[in-house]
Amino acid sequence: MSGNNRVKLIGLDLDGTITQHRSCLEDENKNILDNLRARYSLLIVGAGGCDRIHQQMDGYPINIIGNYGMEISRYDSVNNELVIYQRHIIKPNRSSVIERLKRIRERFGYTSYAGEMVEFHDTGMVTFPLLGTKACLEEKLAFDPTKEKRRSIYHFIVSYFPEYTVFIGGTSSFDLVPAPFNKRCALEEYCSENEIDMREVIYFGDDWGIGGSDSHIYASNIRFVIVEDYRVFRRAASFLL
Repeated sequence: MSGNNRVKLIGLDLDGTITQHRSCLEDENKNILDNLRARYSLLIVGAGGCDRIHQQMDGYPINIIGNYGMEISRYDSVNNELVIYQRHIIKPNRSSVIERLKRIRERFGYTSYAGEMVEFHDTGMVTFPLLGTKACLEEKLAFDPTKEKRRSIYHFIVSYFPEYTVFIGGTSSFDLVPAPFNKRCALEEYCSENEIDMREVIYFGDDWGIGGSDSHIYASNIRFVIVEDYRVFRRAASFLL
């Protein structure tokens, strides 16, 4: 990849790209972000909510897009706080969503789970955790590392939820995002609002396959760098350091 002098904004996925799933930002990748932040603007484009991402990154000073663009926040360096300045709220038909998810669980055998069977986010995004909302991290990490289990039923879930864009989320779940929200649209809107040319953007992500949270960006003309594992983020970003 050439033309690094034209890079203005670096977009970043979170889980799997710069952190382990639902785990804190480790020192090595924090140091890499510090080096990048000295030269470029940084932006997290995440699936989780802005506040949750901010906490997971231990308050790291970075702007965040959350819930696939349903939340947008800016880090206030004066007051050292994250300010959510835009939030789209689309109320779901909860009873309809729950009924459809019950039928899916019964059909594919996911009737045993820890905690709740579904998570409704404030924005209206829905997470369908196959193992339940209270499953332990170790169990979730071991459940479907290649995503084969979820890919095998992905198109079925898509057919059940035509009013949503369905993503294979996290390690053991699906994210149902009200259409037309997705990371590509969110990133393009952010750049338009901040007068950043899309040719000045590079995005780092790990989830670029079918149903992946980064798939819309990967399929666009935005420069995309695949990060195979968050532990090799330094190698993936070395050409910018």
